[in-house]
Amino acid sequence: MNYFNTIIDWNKLTADKQKKILSRPIYLEKNIVKKKVKEIIKNVKVLGDQSVRDYTNLFDKYLLNTFQLSQKRILSSLSKIDPVLQNAIAVAKKNITLFHKAQIIPEIDIETQVGIRCQQICLPLNSIGIYVPNGIAPLLSTVLMLGIPAKISGCKEVILCSPPPISDEIIYTANVCGINKIFQIGGAQAISAMAFGTESIPKVDKIFGPGNSYVTEAKLQVSSMLNGPEIDMLAGPSELLIISDKTSNPDFIAADLLSQAEHGTSSQVILLTSCIELAKKVVLSINKQLRNFVRSFDIYTALKNSAIILTKNLLESINICNTYAPEHLIIHTKKPRSLLHHILNASSIFLGPWSPESAGDYASGTNHVLPTYGKSISRSALGLSDFKKRILVQELTSQGFMDLSNTLEALSKAEKLEAHYNAVSIRKNFLKDKYER
Repeated sequence: MNYFNTIIDWNKLTADKQKKILSRPIYLEKNIVKKKVKEIIKNVKVLGDQSVRDYTNLFDKYLLNTFQLSQKRILSSLSKIDPVLQNAIAVAKKNITLFHKAQIIPEIDIETQVGIRCQQICLPLNSIGIYVPNGIAPLLSTVLMLGIPAKISGCKEVILCSPPPISDEIIYTANVCGINKIFQIGGAQAISAMAFGTESIPKVDKIFGPGNSYVTEAKLQVSSMLNGPEIDMLAGPSELLIISDKTSNPDFIAADLLSQAEHGTSSQVILLTSCIELAKKVVLSINKQLRNFVRSFDIYTALKNSAIILTKNLLESINICNTYAPEHLIIHTKKPRSLLHHILNASSIFLGPWSPESAGDYASGTNHVLPTYGKSISRSALGLSDFKKRILVQELTSQGFMDLSNTLEALSKAEKLEAHYNAVSIRKNFLKDKYER
């Protein structure tokens, strides 16, 4: 059985069809989700723990008396993790830590002119909430990607929420990252609880982490409300674009396309190549590899949103890529690094045949929380700066102020801001009197 056989010649499409091919899947249930999430947020704000408990019972079929895991429960999970997995988590942690420590921003302390000192200092966010999905599989890699930069940044309070029952793998990884406040709640009710606080769940300043359409909608709504928290980003279904040439390995490409399609039925994968022979080989390899997967139907559903696109040459592939602005981009060509400076829009780039997207998802060191739906045009991958805030400081000496005063008066006068002008002139007159005595 052939699951996938979509090869499209880009230059035979009309402009409208080209646009349609590059359009992302859209949630059909968006309005229903929006209305339901609004109701959940309202109830959690008013009823607190009781509402969270009711929704957990309703959606997760799990009745909880207390949400926070006890220290005993956390410690018991530590002995249940296979040593091979423990080692893999340790390697991933080391690489992610090294890459994110390199992102520490040095403080700025300069004199812009004599007597005028300007500074930029970076402080950690006071409290953050991490959301970790726990549906098809426990996403312990998300714990690493969020917990490690939070700790490097020095965030004072870090809590983690994940749907019950939380897996031992997530608990173990959280412990490795120094997170010991773990709550067994998921979905929009978890986002609502972290956003506004309940009797047992603390309110946080910023919420991080991916999730389904309900989680994403909840993040959007709470971040738009008065006294609501900040959020990391609104990430849609996962996506991958590959640029290849005749030297590419079709089995590698097929494997990468399938690995990204595995994220969910709304995922999207695209291959751009000018080589029809390669395209055909990739199709054969996709169908061959797909037969070996238990979740082949879910992957096949995602492939319905996907395509192999034939282009005239590498330059056209690059132009299409920059228009699409993918979450993940694999450049699988003879000289991949030579194309890097042509890429304007992509969240995370993987160069060459030995750089599968799986490496970035887990352990190369870069962060896997990335902008989707073309947002890489203006947004960046999650990094250390997302867990900090910048504060600006300026200090002027009396002489520095006097030297700048004419400039300040001219600018405030031009903007017709009398009180601004007065704040300068009153000091200027005071100093004149002082200097004349």
